[in-house]
Amino acid sequence: MSHAAIPIAGALLLGRSRLSLPVIATGIVFSMFPDADVIGFRFGVDYADGWGHRGATHSLLFAAAAALFTVALVRPQRYVLAGLFLFISMASHGLLDTLTNGGLGAALFWPLDETRHFAPLTPIAVSPIGIADFISARGIKVLQSEVIWIWTPLTISVAMILGLKHWRVKWLQRNGTAQQ
Repeated sequence: MSHAAIPIAGALLLGRSRLSLPVIATGIVFSMFPDADVIGFRFGVDYADGWGHRGATHSLLFAAAAALFTVALVRPQRYVLAGLFLFISMASHGLLDTLTNGGLGAALFWPLDETRHFAPLTPIAVSPIGIADFISARGIKVLQSEVIWIWTPLTISVAMILGLKHWRVKWLQRNGTAQQ
């Protein structure tokens, strides 16, 4: 669920004047959608296959195609911003997965390269697959890891950026140069 932190942070920074609620909600869904690839296990798709877990659906190309398709279908007012928001929302999933300490890595450059990638540092505890395993002592450790490595840095970053924006507006108002 921590994959949703990225579009939530983006929505807070951009604001409702720039992103509609449907685009924000779609971004949140997009951030978690790549893990729908686990359904392949039921159909005999091997973890390491191109369409296996952390394969094609975790790639930057898949994120770009999904964002372009959705923007073409929904046709939001600010389509470039909405497209970038949706792309980043989905692409962040694979990028966050490269920071985990388990699994096979993410096929970020699929189909050009099916190599599974990890970041140089992998501080985030890998999440178990399946809800039953997630609600366990291991699941709690994963949540603690995600709070430390995802939620806390994002919360601090968003608070600092919003604080600086607020300070800038106040400064401009005091100096008679307020801008809309």
